[in-house]
Amino acid sequence: METKPQITVTSPLLPPLDEFHDLLKEIWSSKWITNNGSFHQRLEKALAEYLKVPYVSLFTNGTLPLITALQALRITGEVITTPYSFVATTHSLWWNGIKPVFVDIDPATGNLDPSRIEAAITPKTTAIMPVHVYGKPCDVDAIQAIADKYGLKVIYDAAHAFGVEVNGRSILEAGDMSTLSFHATKVYNTIEGGAMVMHDAKTKQRIDYLKNFGFASETEVVAPGINSKVDEMRSAYGLLNLRQVDAAIDARHRTATAYRQALRDIPGITFFDDMPGVRHNYSYFPIFVDAEKYGMTRDELYFKMRQADVLGRRYFYPLISEFSTYRGLPSAAPENLPNAHRMAQSVICLPMHHALSDRDVERVIRLIVD
Repeated sequence: METKPQITVTSPLLPPLDEFHDLLKEIWSSKWITNNGSFHQRLEKALAEYLKVPYVSLFTNGTLPLITALQALRITGEVITTPYSFVATTHSLWWNGIKPVFVDIDPATGNLDPSRIEAAITPKTTAIMPVHVYGKPCDVDAIQAIADKYGLKVIYDAAHAFGVEVNGRSILEAGDMSTLSFHATKVYNTIEGGAMVMHDAKTKQRIDYLKNFGFASETEVVAPGINSKVDEMRSAYGLLNLRQVDAAIDARHRTATAYRQALRDIPGITFFDDMPGVRHNYSYFPIFVDAEKYGMTRDELYFKMRQADVLGRRYFYPLISEFSTYRGLPSAAPENLPNAHRMAQSVICLPMHHALSDRDVERVIRLIVD
């Protein structure tokens, strides 16, 4: 009996090994392996140009820029955020001694619902932390209008939103700051890594101090910073991956198109379509299972796929608000978050990456359709 290879939910974008080896030779020759070396500087510049943003500061992962943004903007008290995200979003608040206040999501996008934000604002609210879920842009204009009305900061967790644009403008321009993840599972990766996007040189300088222990010079520490610098090896790796990320996004787009064509008329299976005017990066392809119409629960389909060595992911399940650290918060009560609970209990993210073959995609589709 033929054994079919496992289809993973994601696969890392890897630069050509020979090209990476050549850059490693340069690093070995220079003996400069960290602390704002030439490859680090080149990658920050190249990313700012690619992403169409004024300033980028590299970080060693995607969580530390969230933590640092909250420090840099001196956020305290309460921050309004979403329960439908990866735990790092809310953990960054907890590590800063900030109380997360969960607000329900818009079922049409999976993003924080602006119409529900104002009711959650209290005298202790200092900021809003939305997430561009699956890389789908939040309603940034509505969120900014609320922030301006109440004098709140806005920090976007844009971990999924690498390269996403709305009408030709980067979604990373929204808010006071945006943060990115360059983890191996993302559209663009530096193995582990991340970045912060800011709007002015003064803020970038402050962030660069904060991510290097607060050092402003050899003998001057201006703030209680942290160590979240990126080494030269990962910076070089990132430069090479930047050359091929567009081709990877195109491959993901083809897979998304195939999924949509095959699944559009399957009773009980729904998914997101592209948003008008948006350049998507196709970082994920979530489907939502209505058990009554489909004839199988989400978990039954999920485990059927696993048995066939096709690895989907129930992403995001459980909700952040259901984890032990947060479930006691008043805003975490399930009755406050009905849309988020429905989405979390019905979602499966299908395999989505640049290396999927037509045969792989057909195999995934058959498991859902048959």
